[in-house]
Amino acid sequence: MTHHPLSPRLDHCPESLPREAYIDPRWFAREMETVFARQWQCAGRLADFPEGQLRRLILGNMPVIVIHGEGGIAAYHNVCRHRGAELCAADRPVGKLITCPYHAWSYSAADGALVATGPARPTADFDRASHGLLPVAVRQWQGFVFLNASTAEVPLAADVPLATLDNWPIAGLSVGHLWEKELACNWKVFWENYSECLHCPGIHPELCEMVPVYGEGIMGASEALGWTPEQPVRRNLREGAESWTPDGKPCGPVFPQLTQEERQRGYSFVTVWPSLYVVAHVDYVRAVRIVPLSPERTRLTVEWYFPEATLAQPGFDAAQVASFAKTVLMQDGAAAEMNQRGLSSPAFIRGRLMPEEYEIDRFHRWLLKAMAAAA
Repeated sequence: MTHHPLSPRLDHCPESLPREAYIDPRWFAREMETVFARQWQCAGRLADFPEGQLRRLILGNMPVIVIHGEGGIAAYHNVCRHRGAELCAADRPVGKLITCPYHAWSYSAADGALVATGPARPTADFDRASHGLLPVAVRQWQGFVFLNASTAEVPLAADVPLATLDNWPIAGLSVGHLWEKELACNWKVFWENYSECLHCPGIHPELCEMVPVYGEGIMGASEALGWTPEQPVRRNLREGAESWTPDGKPCGPVFPQLTQEERQRGYSFVTVWPSLYVVAHVDYVRAVRIVPLSPERTRLTVEWYFPEATLAQPGFDAAQVASFAKTVLMQDGAAAEMNQRGLSSPAFIRGRLMPEEYEIDRFHRWLLKAMAAAA
């Protein structure tokens, strides 16, 4: 049986990335220099950057500072233009100036311009205007803040159009539950696990009961052999379920702007490589941020966002709502760590992807292209 031309299935079994991509510190360093420093990386939510505060972050291997001033969010490299000293060693309130603690060069917090050179008195050949702070690009989408240290104009894009989530009021939602987890795996191993469902029947019994098509080892009906576009569209969730909650019922008011198709779908994923995916349900939204810590360590930060009306319900327990997805994430984490242990074996050289792993193949091609372009 063959697959339809409109099916996303691969028509071949490509090679995976080599073993060193998951364990080699040199490969990891190149990723930090060429991907995490030069692609859009989610730094958090706008609420994570209070007005009047300065925060320190790392983009790949580049220390940066993020400032929420009167004009909004701005970001700069955490480097003084005098002799390269670290400008800020800790998060702190910020006024009109950012002053280097080494030789007192001062910069405008509003636009990064050099304002003063401390006790130094430059000569006429010194161009003050060309010695402002080095900027880091900032974009906002649905209340998320993205940073990019590249000087090139790189559009903020996802695996599907960002407009996919236009009917969800994500920017106005509040964090109801936060969960962080450090995994003993390479960051790509987590993304690869996220990008296929061949593992679902053996790893996710609860999820397969909630989303029956996952129990077939595929992420959507179009992946099945024999699928044609004329086949009727099936509901993603099991009969009687409307959301990813322990009982399948909405935990609060359903978002009013959703279309019937969006409600019937039950969930909508948007993935922004390399650091974020967002899952929008009919009643709440979940976001997972990925931060590589080393070649074999990765930190997940997961937040569940709810309308204030939902959080204000008597007896509402956001942790209980989050428990279903948390169970799935813990299963994914254990699978990723198992995968990493096997990848570490000298016996493994590189693998072969199956036709159902088209998203992993796309991720690998995106990664290699981003590394080559930046290099």
